[in-house]
Amino acid sequence: MSSELVVAAVQMTSVDDVTTNVAQMEELLKEAFKTAQPRFVSFPENCLYLRLKEGEKIEGLTLSHPAFARLSELAKQYNTYLHLGSIPLYLEGHLYNSSTLITPEGEVQPTYQKMHLFDIQLEGQEPIRESDVFRHGQTPNVIDIDGWKVGEAICYDVRFAELFSQYARREVDVILLPAAFLVKTGEAHWEILLRARAIENQSYVIAAAQGGTHKGLRGGTRETYGHSLIIDPWGAVVGQVEKREPGVTISKFTRERIDSVRRQIPMKFHRRLPVG
Repeated sequence: MSSELVVAAVQMTSVDDVTTNVAQMEELLKEAFKTAQPRFVSFPENCLYLRLKEGEKIEGLTLSHPAFARLSELAKQYNTYLHLGSIPLYLEGHLYNSSTLITPEGEVQPTYQKMHLFDIQLEGQEPIRESDVFRHGQTPNVIDIDGWKVGEAICYDVRFAELFSQYARREVDVILLPAAFLVKTGEAHWEILLRARAIENQSYVIAAAQGGTHKGLRGGTRETYGHSLIIDPWGAVVGQVEKREPGVTISKFTRERIDSVRRQIPMKFHRRLPVG
């Protein structure tokens, strides 16, 4: 069990083409490893494929897709965990918006399927209905990274505190919130929600985001908010990508910081409401 964990949050401007996105991921990995040796690299929601024409059919992926073989090679080359924030993945015959972990040994493991799907109607904008494409995930999930307990969530999940209360009771060390936030909601809610999740869980938060203007190879465009963040257990921002374009931010997590926050405000001894 390591006392420190160096992490990278990668911001992307993904498009509707897997090969193009893998090439972007390779370049951003090179950037991440120029100045540090992160043991865990978090990519955003829709990192391998981002639908840019609403209503267009999404061709889901299976684990036999060649993109996973290439990313597996990269994980082994850099001796790091790669967390694909979300991809359109077929599991047991159903299409999910699914997180996937690639280990330093190159093993590819689907881990968490997005529970809260983004069906919304902002004033003056076209409706977005994620549930027309994906099946709802059913359960939270915690992964182990060198002895660090990491709770998973994806984008819209951030608004549902009951999910994170389960992670708090399991005393996770880190929460992952890869995202593709819209500009309007990002400006209003992104940072405040993420900092709240860190504070109430007394854990680190890694929020790798899509950011910028996405231009589809088959037409269509989209704007995402960016501003990828890394937040410590006190709620302080300790890493960020300030521009709405591809980039990387790196931070070192320590168990000492988690222990200090939980010692000062021992929330786990003060909970009164049952789960559920």
